[in-house]
Amino acid sequence: MTAIEFSAFIDRLATASGEAILPFFRTALTVDDKSAGGIFDPVTAADRAGELAMRALIRDTFPSHGVVGEEFGADKPDAEYVWVLDPIDGTKSFIAGMPAWGTLIALTRHGHPVFGMMHQPFFAERFSGDGKTARYRGPRSERTLMVRPCESLDRAVLFTTSPRLMNQADRAVYARIEEKVRLSRYGGDCYAYCMLAAGHIDLVIETELKPHDVAALIPIITGAGGIVTTWEGEAPEQGGRLVAAGDRRVHAAALEMLKAG
Repeated sequence: MTAIEFSAFIDRLATASGEAILPFFRTALTVDDKSAGGIFDPVTAADRAGELAMRALIRDTFPSHGVVGEEFGADKPDAEYVWVLDPIDGTKSFIAGMPAWGTLIALTRHGHPVFGMMHQPFFAERFSGDGKTARYRGPRSERTLMVRPCESLDRAVLFTTSPRLMNQADRAVYARIEEKVRLSRYGGDCYAYCMLAAGHIDLVIETELKPHDVAALIPIITGAGGIVTTWEGEAPEQGGRLVAAGDRRVHAAALEMLKAG
């Protein structure tokens, strides 16, 4: 498959998932809770429909590839090529009618993300990257994504989805960094990482992430010139506690505080 054919297939995946999901947005849909008594973890028919649409296309086009999805688990997860899918990253925003959500599509090879896309069908926006370059396509423009320089924490704009998702110890560490930055905001889920890649914010700090939350975002951030690691400075593919930054100076400063605990 050529690069052009691969790009066309990714677009088909994004389009199919968007067509399955959008009819549910801002409707009175039923919401189930996957948390089993923990922090509310919603799932809807839209999540399931979006993932099923993508799985069907992958199965028909690349039958030897594996698929790991948030809603329907793993199929051939040990294959050389594995698609990692999160049909709606930001389901809490989705059920509240807020647009800060997106579909995450990643292709991994031997467990390493080699391509990622975040598709926001409500805005018709697509952010993609292969770890070397990253692109934005929207209804009014198309451009290369590039992070912005930021020399220190006191000049940084920081995002996290919610400190309430962190345990008490991690929340305390996060709060110390929050006190250092110029501006902090909550919400965004995958959208915050894409805004980092686009050069609008400087730092994202989160915890309790799963591989499907991050696999698609890693090639976008690194392709735009940014960096993403665990709080320990390790590879981020397995999720957990992550810190993403557009400028390595800000990443280093944040990592020093996060490691100190």
